[in-house]
Amino acid sequence: MTDTPPVGGQPAAPTPQPSAGVPAEPVDAPEGPPARLWDRMRDDPQYAPEHLALEAVRRLGPEAVQWAARARAEQPGVSADVLADQAARKFVNLARLSGAVSGVAGLPGAVIDVGVLAWTQARMVLHIAAAYDVDPLHGDRATDLLVLQRVHKVAESARLALGVAAGRERADALFGLGGQRPLGRVMLQLGVRLAQMAGVRAAKRMVAKVIPGAAIVLGTWANSSATKDLAKRSRALYRPRGVGVPEPRQR
Repeated sequence: MTDTPPVGGQPAAPTPQPSAGVPAEPVDAPEGPPARLWDRMRDDPQYAPEHLALEAVRRLGPEAVQWAARARAEQPGVSADVLADQAARKFVNLARLSGAVSGVAGLPGAVIDVGVLAWTQARMVLHIAAAYDVDPLHGDRATDLLVLQRVHKVAESARLALGVAAGRERADALFGLGGQRPLGRVMLQLGVRLAQMAGVRAAKRMVAKVIPGAAIVLGTWANSSATKDLAKRSRALYRPRGVGVPEPRQR
C-alpha cells in the first residue's frame, strides 16, 4: 500500500505508515554519494540518476524521519511549512558550499561536484517530505525524486526506469557485470546524467569546471539556484491540496 500518489497528485490527508527498520539512534547520513554508489553509477552511467534515487531513499530516508521527529520535539506546535522552510534553507546552503570543493580539476572534478549536488538535493527533498508527514522511506519517494529533479517527465516512466536500474543492481551483484567502456566516455556520460538530475544550470557549471577560475563563481550561483527551484517544487508536491505554498523566507 502506498502513502501518496505519484508526482502530480497528493492525498487529502497524508497518513504514512511507520517504516520498519528505522534505527532509534541518530543516523549518520553521508554528505555525498557513498563509494559503492559511485561504483554502481560508473558501471551503469545511463541509469545513474535512478541508482542515486534508490540509494538516497535507502540511506537518507532514515535521517529525514529522525530529523522531523526531533524537530517537532524541540519545537512544539511547529507547522509543517516552517519545518519545510528550515530544511530548504539548510540544504540550499549546503548546495552552495558544495560548488567547486572537490579539489579535482577537469571532468572528474565536475562529475564529483554534480554528483554531490544531486545527492544533497535528494536529501533536501526527503526532508521536505518528512516535514509534511510523507514517509521518506517509501519507495514512491525514489519516483518523486526523478520527476521533481526532471530526469523523467512523468511518474510512470520514472518507475519503469527505477525497475530497470534495480534489476541491473541485482544482475551486477550476481554476475559481476561491470562497464568495460573507455573511462573518459563513461565519465562524460555519467557527468551529463548527474548534471541533468541536479539541474540545467549545474550542467553549465560542469562545463565551466574545465575553465580555470570560472567554476567557483558559477558553481556557487548555479547550485543554490537549482536547489531553490527544486525546494519550491517539492513543497508544492508534498503540501496538502488546497493550500498555497508560501514563498521561502529570504536570508
